[in-house]
Amino acid sequence: MLLSTLATITAFAQEVVEEEESEPVAFYILGGVAAGWAIVLFLIGMSRPKFPGSAAAQAAATLISFLVVAAAMASAVLSS
Repeated sequence: MLLSTLATITAFAQEVVEEEESEPVAFYILGGVAAGWAIVLFLIGMSRPKFPGSAAAQAAATLISFLVVAAAMASAVLSS
């Protein structure tokens, strides 16, 4: 589900970029998603001392973080 959501967001952002050639809109959108994800991780980590709690949860948080940042980086490269 997460991959399909990121793919949908990336496709939408790319369509916006194709319409708006003057600014890297996709990067702004996905960069905002990455910043929001960082804030969510911070808030959860600060409120739960044992976060992420298990190796599986740590792997999931790491994977999500990687995918979000990779999507933002890809959008920056594609829109430049």
